[in-house]
Amino acid sequence: MSDNYKKAGVDIHAGYEAVQRIKKHVARTKIPGVVGGLGGFGGLFELAAAGKYDEPVLVSGTDGVGTKLMLAFKLGKHDTIGIDAVAMCVNDIITVGAKPLFFLDYIACGKVVPDIMEDIIAGVSEGCVQSGCALIGGEMAEHPDMMPENEYDIAGFCVGIVEKSKMITGENIKAGDVLIGIASTGVHSNGFSLIRKIISEKNLNLNEIYFGEKNLGEVLLTPTKIYAKSIINLCENLQPKGMANITGGGFIENIPRILPAGLGAEVDIFHDTRAWEPPAIFHFIQHHGNIPEEEMYNLYNMGIGMVIVTAKEDAKKTIEFLRSNGEEAAVIGNVIEGEGLTLLGERLL
Repeated sequence: MSDNYKKAGVDIHAGYEAVQRIKKHVARTKIPGVVGGLGGFGGLFELAAAGKYDEPVLVSGTDGVGTKLMLAFKLGKHDTIGIDAVAMCVNDIITVGAKPLFFLDYIACGKVVPDIMEDIIAGVSEGCVQSGCALIGGEMAEHPDMMPENEYDIAGFCVGIVEKSKMITGENIKAGDVLIGIASTGVHSNGFSLIRKIISEKNLNLNEIYFGEKNLGEVLLTPTKIYAKSIINLCENLQPKGMANITGGGFIENIPRILPAGLGAEVDIFHDTRAWEPPAIFHFIQHHGNIPEEEMYNLYNMGIGMVIVTAKEDAKKTIEFLRSNGEEAAVIGNVIEGEGLTLLGERLL
């Protein structure tokens, strides 16, 4: 039966080999609460092991990596893309104060290549370790004829937990509160369709060093930063008012999502006065794509991967706490009366 299936394009033995290879990576993510191991029909997690909660709320998130994958295909580098898959889910659920518990992945490919599958899951496992959660299951699906042999797609699903009374909802945000930005590691995993278009139209070389010490491909494949441990520590100690993951939609879409009705925000992006300097990759994209400043802030994180809203009097200790947890943080704006997001200085640029 397996020989006939192989002739149809599915090599189940390659799948078996890939599963055996990934077990050592998955083992790195084991935390209290994990029940059993790989190979069952469902991933098991004992909720009692998560700690004592009076009113536990489960928080879930699912996402993929998008067309950033196409750069991984071109460069033959697959060991960081799994970190992105975890980050895209985990960075969403922590915005309400949820502690990540477990993660599952789904990989669809044209052909199972054990080396590549191992690299991908090694990245997923590393992302889970960075998040403090367990990788308890997943699916590796071979789709001959539907997908090219040398391509794959990956998506993930994460579940976390938070005490209901300690959820970060944004409902107490008021005018005069401040926005604290936490540094990103670069582009993360959004806006790559435009980046690929620019690379193609401008005939840019992924293997060339245009700035800094890394080539363009290495810079673009830098994995999405995972903020889970520092954010959970922050929530346990200082209880911020609101948090926004700066993902697809950039500043303009994501910051207003956490603000109550009747409130807006302003962020100073003027080159001479803003509190941070966007990484060089954003200047590179903007220059070669001839992209207006406002559009850049509507597409990309521009060097700020997470935004915290806190009372003005709590800003200094919040920044100090984040820095003590290894984060680069600074006040980047304020909450104001009104609606939406105002980019201060955009008309001057």
